[in-house]
Amino acid sequence: MKSKESFNTAISRRAQEITPFLVMDILERAQELERQGESIIHLEIGEPDFDTPQAVKDAAIRAMTAGETSYTHSQGLLELREHLSQHYLEKYGAWVKPEQFIVTSGTSPAMILIFAGLLNPGDEVLLTDPHYACYPNFIKLVDAHPRYVPVSEEDGFQFRPEELGPYIHGRTKAIIINSPANPTGTLLPASRLAKLAELGPYIVSDEIYHGLVYEGKEHSILGFTDRAFVINGFSKLYAMTGWRLGYLIAPLDFVRPLQKLMQNFFISANPFVQRAGIAALTQAGPEVEKMRAVYNKRRRFLLEGLQELGFRIPFPPTGAFYVFVNARHLSLDSYGLAFDILEKAGVGVTPGIDFGPGGEGFLRFSYANSLENIEEALRRLKIYLNQRNSQ
Repeated sequence: MKSKESFNTAISRRAQEITPFLVMDILERAQELERQGESIIHLEIGEPDFDTPQAVKDAAIRAMTAGETSYTHSQGLLELREHLSQHYLEKYGAWVKPEQFIVTSGTSPAMILIFAGLLNPGDEVLLTDPHYACYPNFIKLVDAHPRYVPVSEEDGFQFRPEELGPYIHGRTKAIIINSPANPTGTLLPASRLAKLAELGPYIVSDEIYHGLVYEGKEHSILGFTDRAFVINGFSKLYAMTGWRLGYLIAPLDFVRPLQKLMQNFFISANPFVQRAGIAALTQAGPEVEKMRAVYNKRRRFLLEGLQELGFRIPFPPTGAFYVFVNARHLSLDSYGLAFDILEKAGVGVTPGIDFGPGGEGFLRFSYANSLENIEEALRRLKIYLNQRNSQ
């Protein structure tokens, strides 16, 4: 019999190479300080502070009580997919067949399915730098390569389609867009979406913050091309992060391959949570509008307060619930700066380096917290900055 030492017990390359989600480092240290009795204001996490609308919770309870606790169709309940199809038609004028949707337990499985179905080892995917922190790890999971495109702070950190030519070659399979974007809260105008759709590679459009727009208008990529994949879900708009309900939209020729991946790796999304999703789409509109109005009030207040404190924001956000500020006048080490602010001011913020090298020297503030807490956070930051400047 072989000894344990004779077997290869090394941790996999993928597990070793995956990068940490740095916002969680901040959150976990903040929680540790709270256990020690410290008062912490959380502006680091992108999670709505609102409760899930009551109609959504009621629908889930009814479904559980009625015994809807079994597997569903691997693509999701047909009724939910029909409502999603109607939603995209009414909101964007895009006709998407119900069979093009695959309902998932959050948007992370949707990303895994899309990249596993689209990418071969060695393929490249273009993404902005900075970008949502987890995108590169989803791409690397299937042995493809993220290729980072520098973008301008003055331009809202969004793609300029006319500048992407040198980045596109035979192995370029897709371009990821995120509008409204995390971490910047900025939107891609329709004119740029149209030009991106003409470049050739598939577009993977993360539309999770759609509906949380305060100035201008968000556009689905499906209004410009059918050579696109959409990622969306219920977490942000409907305050349903813990419900884990998302979906993807795929071109028809990709549906069966992605469905097979879904069957093997995830089976189906939770049935009573899918019923809750139907209620969100059909009954929660008034509550969503109230939440959106509150977010907008917080956005304006936080923007004004941060600018008064000396943070540079040349392209103010108009969507999602983030403000991405230039803090390079304080430090070029955003990770160290975020921890210093946490320890000395009791305010949790996200280091810009979490979102790629292009985010170094920046900080992300979330306004998914009460106006009272945001006001107190700004007061604490003012004291922190005054003490820092006097040293």
